[in-house]
Amino acid sequence: MKAKNENKTEINKNPELYEVLKAIEKEKGIAVDYMIVQIQKAIKLACKKMYGNSDDDILINMDPDTSIFEVFLNKEVVDEVLNPKYEIQLDEARKINANAVIGDKVGIRLDTKDFGRIAAQKAKNTIRQGIRDSEKGQALADFESKRAEIVTVTVEQIDKNTGNANVRLGKSVAVLAKNEQVVGEVLHENDVIKVYVLGMKPDNKESRAIVSRTHPDFVKKLFESEVPEIFDGVVEIKSISREAGSRTKIAVFSHDENVDAVGACIGPRGQRVSTIVAALNGEKIDIIEYDEDPIKFVSASLSPAEVKWVDIDPRTERTCRAVVPDSQLSLAIGNKGQNVRLAAKLTGWKIDIRPESNPYDDEEDDEYEDTETKADITEAADDTDTEGKDTTVDSEA
Repeated sequence: MKAKNENKTEINKNPELYEVLKAIEKEKGIAVDYMIVQIQKAIKLACKKMYGNSDDDILINMDPDTSIFEVFLNKEVVDEVLNPKYEIQLDEARKINANAVIGDKVGIRLDTKDFGRIAAQKAKNTIRQGIRDSEKGQALADFESKRAEIVTVTVEQIDKNTGNANVRLGKSVAVLAKNEQVVGEVLHENDVIKVYVLGMKPDNKESRAIVSRTHPDFVKKLFESEVPEIFDGVVEIKSISREAGSRTKIAVFSHDENVDAVGACIGPRGQRVSTIVAALNGEKIDIIEYDEDPIKFVSASLSPAEVKWVDIDPRTERTCRAVVPDSQLSLAIGNKGQNVRLAAKLTGWKIDIRPESNPYDDEEDDEYEDTETKADITEAADDTDTEGKDTTVDSEA
């Protein structure tokens, strides 16, 4: 059966409604089309409650360009009306559509006043919820568009129980979780900080934007923003290892022999790296030149310690032994093993640190043939007597 909804009566218009919707769009950034969809849903709910008709029998005509606002209720054309809610007599139907025949459906124009207080309130609530949903969706979209980028945000609220911070970007709010904050860093409301946008995370029935100040790519993006040579691709960041709030090692490589990769990152008078260190609240940064030769790369990665030589262990994949002056053994290992641990993560090699006075121990080397010897790097770093000890650090440590 065809639904013939031609109506000879004057077209209903409601310019005031569309003026309000356009004002909301301008103020809240919520699209008029989206709000129209929400209004249509609310009207259908009200009609179903009042008349019991299905969605297919409720027709809504809304056009912001012409200000048309019409609601029709389809009724079936019959000889004898048994249920006036769903049926209309042929004579009455032809007053609406002269071509109506038995079995057709014609649209009966409804007066919006007929919806009554319940319908109006339902529509109001649906629109209000729709606006909230749209604002949330827009907020997520704002952060989603900046995924894997750095943005400047304002700390809006800090949860005293969890330590999580809500941060605002324009009209959008994201969560800076406690475990994504730098250890020892104290945030206050209204602080303006830089964060790295990780993306969206499901939270119960909703999603929320998650940002970070500890992710290694946070440092990478800071270098991209401060070093034009990196942004342009002349200098490439090969790898980064980071213990947020304490130290970062970054390996860089120049694709132009005339450009010094490390020098470009440091900048004139150290201005570029100083800006990045300031953004990280004083976090130490070791900038290392990447080399395809693992011996040179591992040696450089242990900066600021001097490395005498590096031996590759042919018996174990990606394992090497770095020999340093006795006086720099603790420096090479670092506080609680941090320096060698970051070097191992940066290079992807297991690094065995040995003092120059005892680089090879015959008895230990015999054992090394079968089982790799690993000393506790924490004990080694804290021990004042490091002579003769070795420290092996796995890149996955």
